[in-house]
Amino acid sequence: QVQLVESGGGLVQAGGSLRLSCAVSANPLSISTMAWYRQAPGQQRELVATISDYGRANYQDALKDRFTISRDFAKNTVYLQMNSLKPEDTAVYYCNAGVRLPGTWTYVEVWGQGTLVTVSS
Repeated sequence: QVQLVESGGGLVQAGGSLRLSCAVSANPLSISTMAWYRQAPGQQRELVATISDYGRANYQDALKDRFTISRDFAKNTVYLQMNSLKPEDTAVYYCNAGVRLPGTWTYVEVWGQGTLVTVSS
């Protein structure tokens, strides 16, 4: 069973930085695009950034100057570096991966359990 385990969340003051990690327990060759989403209290889940299986990154426009997504293929891990954090960045951050089912060309989305980031003013 494929699992995504996030870490790195916590409490930080405005202007600070955090780096989130997401480790994937799956055959690295079966993983396609990986992504970070976030969900603030009372809000819908929104896309933060994606990174393809060849390392191409895309961002939500409002976040691209402060957030950086990266991927370590050897460690099967995706990261989200968050700088200049603001109180409005407070949310649960979720990792997401497209994983190919063994013996097929069918991909399914797998989600992590989420990690809470709280930015104090």
